[in-house]
Amino acid sequence: MLTLALIGLIGGLVTGISPCILPVLPVIFFSGGTQSARSESGSTGAVAVATKPASRTRPYLVIAGLVVSFSLVTLFGSLLLTVLNLPQDVLRWGGIVVLVLIGIGLIVPRFEQLLEKPFSWIPQRNPDASRGGFTLGLALGAVYVPCAGPVLAAITVAGSTGRIGTETVILTLTFAVGAAIPLLIFALAGRRVAERVRSFRKRQRGIRITAGVVMIALAFGLVFNLPQLLQRVIPDYTSSLQDKVNNSEQVKRALNLGGLVNDQNKDLDKCSDGAPELESCGTAPDLTGIQQWINSQPQELKALKGKVVMIDFWAYSCINCQRSIPHIVAWDKAYRDAGLQVIGVHSPEYAFEKEPANVEAAARNFGITYPVALDNNLGTWTNYRNRYWPAHYLIDAQGTVRHIKFGEGDYKVTEKLIRQLLNDAKPGVQLPAATELADDTPDNADITRETYLGSTKRVNFAGTEEYTSGEKSFQLPENQVTDSFALSGAWKLDTQSITPTGDSGQIKLYYRAKEVRMVLSGKGTVTVQNGDQTKTIQVDGTPNSYQLLATDQIQGGSLTATVGPGVQAFSFTFG
Repeated sequence: MLTLALIGLIGGLVTGISPCILPVLPVIFFSGGTQSARSESGSTGAVAVATKPASRTRPYLVIAGLVVSFSLVTLFGSLLLTVLNLPQDVLRWGGIVVLVLIGIGLIVPRFEQLLEKPFSWIPQRNPDASRGGFTLGLALGAVYVPCAGPVLAAITVAGSTGRIGTETVILTLTFAVGAAIPLLIFALAGRRVAERVRSFRKRQRGIRITAGVVMIALAFGLVFNLPQLLQRVIPDYTSSLQDKVNNSEQVKRALNLGGLVNDQNKDLDKCSDGAPELESCGTAPDLTGIQQWINSQPQELKALKGKVVMIDFWAYSCINCQRSIPHIVAWDKAYRDAGLQVIGVHSPEYAFEKEPANVEAAARNFGITYPVALDNNLGTWTNYRNRYWPAHYLIDAQGTVRHIKFGEGDYKVTEKLIRQLLNDAKPGVQLPAATELADDTPDNADITRETYLGSTKRVNFAGTEEYTSGEKSFQLPENQVTDSFALSGAWKLDTQSITPTGDSGQIKLYYRAKEVRMVLSGKGTVTVQNGDQTKTIQVDGTPNSYQLLATDQIQGGSLTATVGPGVQAFSFTFG
């Protein structure tokens, strides 16, 4: 429990100093300074300045309100809105409205008194608006969207699926506190400036009006998603620190890489990865948080008792999934009539994989006719504590998980266990001959690992430049190691993809593989130079995987991909 709390706190602290908090900093600064400073008796010209006791607690109330609001909205907001049949963004819009009202109140004092009087905890004849900081914090917590990461993902998915336990609450609170600590420091700095800087004290009216304008500006910026644009422009100066935290073994173990342990999935650890014989690993967890279904009406595991069920987690641009899907399709065709029910759970790795039309097109191309669940919020992925694309879970006719296989390969073992479960469910059932698809799973020790190009998921970059979001110029290094890529030219780096900003940009890749593919989208051309061979690829449409080269056996080499304008490059995959 202590480890989980420390992970939440550290994850929150890193988020609290990242670019995603920049849009709220002006509001936090003025919240600590405009109404918490001591005013002095005296005069400014002919205008008297009244004495007013300072509210020493206002910065703390603002941050406390933010922590409470963010925690409650993240954990319970989605569930509450679903129960009430309200839009999922109604709380965000409510927070924006409150920000506008508070901003107007700062500009018009009488309106401010009417607005915050119900929230004055201590009865008084003249309500002190500085005591309403908790209200401002509540509004900020509803609109504050911190940077994503495995800690926040575990919290969000737990909240959206209703799998909220003690661990989730602790993780949420410590994350919120960690993210709020830098904001509190900024609020206290604002109060300090208000108390110590003479011009700040003399111009309280002007400062209050400025604070009101800033809050209204933040509200309108949120309406038009301007903070997200700001985050894309400003380089992510915390990316290396986030990588160290997010990829640490302690974080992976504590978060189980896919989500927190709950009553439904606690026994899955009893299954070992790719065991050659059937095991017993508890009742299969529910399929939760599914956006929509392809090829069927919604499926429930309880209604499938009596059938052998295979759950296949996949993502359509994943090269490993693309190699395993033909085996899944073959098993579905061979054993469907004998009692096998295959369910594909499409859990996206990229944002573009959340688009239903893209998944439908991919399912048609792969020949998938079995039910496919769109798990866009990773609700089922988390409920199964899944780790990999692909991943297969075999469930017997009584609803018990009997086999788990992460990744590709071992297809003969999996098929043998499918046949065994079908025989156990219906003794004497007539089964067709085993399928005869070749196992093309490469030895991962002999090939280059999947290489992501986006700034937050970057893998195998060999250049010397800082690889963070934004527009940058690159040069190829003099000596580039194998299993790496480098860039040349002007590029725009986004979190998941890169795009040339000039006439074209080059990617130099050193690889070990039998097949090299590239995930691309947009409209334009990619020219691949491999020795004396040149290949031009026409890219048009939604993200898809394109083959750059294929050989008869695994070999080392290099290639240069010249990416034209209008094309987004996401990753290299290898087979």
